Amino acid sequence: MRLEGIHHVTAITGDAPGNVDFYTRVLGLRLVAKTVNQDDPSVYHLFYASETGRPGSEVTFFEYPGAAPGRAGEGMVHRIVSRVGPPEALDFWSRRLGDEGIENRHEGRRLRFSDPEGLGHELVVSDDDEPLRAEHPEIPPEFALQGLDGVRAYSARPETSGPLLERVLGARPVDDATWELRGERRGATVSYDPPPPEPGHQSAGTVHHVAWGTTVEEHPRWLDRLRDAGVPSTPIIDRYYFHSIYFREPSGVLFEIADDAPGFTVDGPVEGLGSRIILPPFLEARRTEIEARLTPLPDPRAAQRAPSA
Repeated sequence: MRLEGIHHVTAITGDAPGNVDFYTRVLGLRLVAKTVNQDDPSVYHLFYASETGRPGSEVTFFEYPGAAPGRAGEGMVHRIVSRVGPPEALDFWSRRLGDEGIENRHEGRRLRFSDPEGLGHELVVSDDDEPLRAEHPEIPPEFALQGLDGVRAYSARPETSGPLLERVLGARPVDDATWELRGERRGATVSYDPPPPEPGHQSAGTVHHVAWGTTVEEHPRWLDRLRDAGVPSTPIIDRYYFHSIYFREPSGVLFEIADDAPGFTVDGPVEGLGSRIILPPFLEARRTEIEARLTPLPDPRAAQRAPSA
């Protein structure tokens, strides 16, 4: 069994409207799902991804309104790495981010920046896998983000994560602090950097967990493999849009293994993704109560289609 790279990365925001604006208008991703944290339905779970919401392109956020800024530290992901196509894409993104007042650093085939709440991002030139793009009127398709390439976390002893990554999850070591998890369709890396002296604090602008992808057929077998290896984990949790298993790897990062079905089109066609709040069936009876608590959010696609004055 091989994991199919990163399924999604989930982070925290304290400002859903600003978050939607940055990830859809500025970065050009599509808001494919407005739903809720199923463990705490009082808060949003927002999903940004490719045009059809494919696993491998999803960056998601729990919204805790007004949450104070967090800080990545030991055992936490501090940067999300996404792919772009030609090297010229980095020049495009450096200009676009600069025009938005977002500081960025262009180093060779990489571009680093942070979102408005401090969440670190990196764009890398790569053609390793099928591009997973979203459509945006201001972003040429050849320069659009193409999916997730990896994550970077802080760990003082990355070697402690190696045995689980290699023997249990099937990862391939790239160097002393980087491992690649690659299946038949996609791959992604997890890298570890020396931690800062300050302890981490999970809040707005920090990553909550990293989900690795698998198929519906193999998903239950991953639970068996974790148990056989003595890795404590949750049971399989039905998230309605996919199924999840959660566990912490030895450096402290919360991992998830998620399957690839049924996806967000279980609630409607691709054309309608992100246009309304979707809820799993067990929460549908509470829709009025839940929607009353959530920050009103526009449909970004409607704003993009609206004629300019």
